[in-house]
Amino acid sequence: MMKSITLFCILSMLLTVSYAEPFPKGDPKIGQTLAAKNCVSCHVSMFGGDGSAIYTRADRKIKSAQQLLSQVRACNTNVGTNWFPEEELHVAAYLNNTFYKFK
Repeated sequence: MMKSITLFCILSMLLTVSYAEPFPKGDPKIGQTLAAKNCVSCHVSMFGGDGSAIYTRADRKIKSAQQLLSQVRACNTNVGTNWFPEEELHVAAYLNNTFYKFK
């Protein structure tokens, strides 16, 4: 019985950790640098200010971590940044940690 309880606790902790960060292989610091270099100027031209209104607007279109990654990938393609998939994960991790807070 004690082994079952211990196993349950360990599995619960592992599941919580896996749901806590949707981009565990992404590095938000690298993502911040990539976004500053490649994303901000476009977002400023669309929304003014520092461009962050694209993430914080009331009618925000991104509703999940998967949609966020899809949008990062679409921007990568449309803008032609030529990021590798891991760089897309870095940007998604940065945006999630800074603006979206998806679990």
